[in-house]
Amino acid sequence: MASRGSQQQQQGEAVDLASLSAQQLSAVKKQLDGEVEHLSASYAQLAAAQAKFKECLRIVKSGSSALDKDKPILVPLTNSLYVKGQLSDPDRVLVDVGTGYYVEKDTKSAAEFYDAKIKELAGNIQGLEGIVQAKTNNLRVVEEVLRQKVLAQGLGAGGQPAS
Repeated sequence: MASRGSQQQQQGEAVDLASLSAQQLSAVKKQLDGEVEHLSASYAQLAAAQAKFKECLRIVKSGSSALDKDKPILVPLTNSLYVKGQLSDPDRVLVDVGTGYYVEKDTKSAAEFYDAKIKELAGNIQGLEGIVQAKTNNLRVVEEVLRQKVLAQGLGAGGQPAS
């Protein structure tokens, strides 16, 4: 369940952080910490997916010239299990198009598919990067206001430490 302050922020309304108590600021900070952590993890996953697509594109582009019809290859069954095999046609590949579906494509179509995926992910990564930066800046502002509130509570009237 979102707090009132975060709902207002999501709706584009400004929240006066100085009007919040230290406890409320701590809750906002905790929520922002969680959001930044989640978004950073998502960013890392998108970057990893993009790297995999780039590797696929590199292999497809160099594939037909580097692979010989009679040359033995290793076919991955899992991340750590391979079997020996031979290509029946080096100019045709199976492309994982998502959710366990594979489509046979020529190498040019496969390269176009992977190039489009890389570009799509680049846009998503760029957008997410902006969101992460904005959330991180918000977090810094909340931390600074919270620090000032805690310091102000530590001092009593007239600037003297509270007893």
